[in-house]
Amino acid sequence: MARHQGGSVAVPPPTVRPIRKVLIANRGEIALRVVRACQELGISSVAVYSDADAQAPHVREADEAVWIGPAAASESYLKGDHLIEVARAVGADAIHPGYGFLSEREWFARAVRDAGLIWIGPPAEAIAAMGSKTAARTLAIAAGTPVVPGTTEALRDAADATAVAARFGYPVLLKAAAGGGGKGMRVVREPGEIAAALASAQREAKNAFGDDAVYVEKYIEGPRHVEIQILADQYGNCIALGERECSIQRRHQKMIEEAPSVAVSPDLRKRMGDAAVAAARAAGYVNAGTCEFLLAKNGEFYFLEMNTRIQVEHPVTELVMGVDLVQWQLRIAAGEALPFTEAPAPRGWAIECRITSEDPANGFLPSTGRIAYLHIPSGPGVRWDGGIEVGSVVGLSYDPLLAKLIVFAPTRDAAIARMERALQELVIDGVETSREFHLRVLADAEFRRGEIDIQWLESRLPALLATAPPAETVHVAAIAAALIADRERRSPAATGVAARVASGARDARSTESDWARTARLDARRGL
Repeated sequence: MARHQGGSVAVPPPTVRPIRKVLIANRGEIALRVVRACQELGISSVAVYSDADAQAPHVREADEAVWIGPAAASESYLKGDHLIEVARAVGADAIHPGYGFLSEREWFARAVRDAGLIWIGPPAEAIAAMGSKTAARTLAIAAGTPVVPGTTEALRDAADATAVAARFGYPVLLKAAAGGGGKGMRVVREPGEIAAALASAQREAKNAFGDDAVYVEKYIEGPRHVEIQILADQYGNCIALGERECSIQRRHQKMIEEAPSVAVSPDLRKRMGDAAVAAARAAGYVNAGTCEFLLAKNGEFYFLEMNTRIQVEHPVTELVMGVDLVQWQLRIAAGEALPFTEAPAPRGWAIECRITSEDPANGFLPSTGRIAYLHIPSGPGVRWDGGIEVGSVVGLSYDPLLAKLIVFAPTRDAAIARMERALQELVIDGVETSREFHLRVLADAEFRRGEIDIQWLESRLPALLATAPPAETVHVAAIAAALIADRERRSPAATGVAARVASGARDARSTESDWARTARLDARRGL
């Protein structure tokens, strides 16, 4: 295991203190994930909830729950001072921020620490060091971690941008220094585009992050997005836990992730892991974190940024590495040292599909409504990290992520087959979701061969959406229709739901009669 005595960024001395109660400053599936980790470690959990989440599963499953405000995140989940007050009022020892919301806000991590509470995440100083992409690039360069050629200072104006772009050569990528999630990013392929692109990127960055600083990088054509998971304790021990392939993206938003990557050999895995550890050391990093890289077609890789939190896609690493990352977040924060002497080799293959409340057939517009019926897949190697249940109301106040469906199998081909089976079992009625879209991607020949990059989905999207839905999708729709129809007979209040589902099933499979669908459902029920 790599060891170091501090890094380029000064951090506080180790804190050894038992954690007995954790306030979870988040919602949905990640809040429920943290609740479960606490339960297994014998730690009490405190959920917080807004008006929109009063009946959410994470609220019910936690040991305690506290209302924190209206549905708007700015009036609830983003009120850091209030969250700290709640934590102290309920006698919590620590705060876990999850991902999103305040998880990567240096001021919040510092305020938690200053309040005498344990922050379950990296030191505020490390968050600050890696929170700015330009500052992170500077640290990475100093640590010897390869970065995409570009600037480390914000662009002054269009003339400055034009001069820098000419030095690197087109195409170039304009990126918000404080950005994330694809916001404040513009690809520029010729000089005449740069002034408008810079103004647009600055405007979007200002609206999204309150900071219009934009810098420029050389645009790498057709790379993969590969990230390295790291764990670091308070005693200088830092280890890389393999890679995740995150190239299936739409507008810079990840949709399908897997571990390991078909493009990463054991030698490349070690080199990328060493580079990630070097960057983490330079930031004085502690706890779980992720270094994101672009992997070029020629095998060269370049540091992009460091996510100073648990990632949405962390389950695929947990499954192939056999390490509970959320539990280790808690253990490290309490002062426990990592027991690993070296990183294990990946075992098997894991794939995650993000199940979102979006309508792929309608430009991925958000879909709202009440979950009228939910059938969660199960069976060997299937994991469901979800934050919804029957009756959950899906609105526009928060991110459209409803759940994550994850599978594990001995090989990639077996994992794809298992994910297809799991998606076919999944039924969510009440809102449009990405389920069928994932089935289309998994059926694509190029995806199955692993011939993907970060531009692949955007280029294949029209063809994917034009293809007919997989046949088994229709079976599931018919099953849902029969189940809901049966419930309607017993509960008139549900009238209309089954008609909508049944209509969709008949449109796709007009040759199957009502009695045949019912007979098939009864057979599955064992009747």
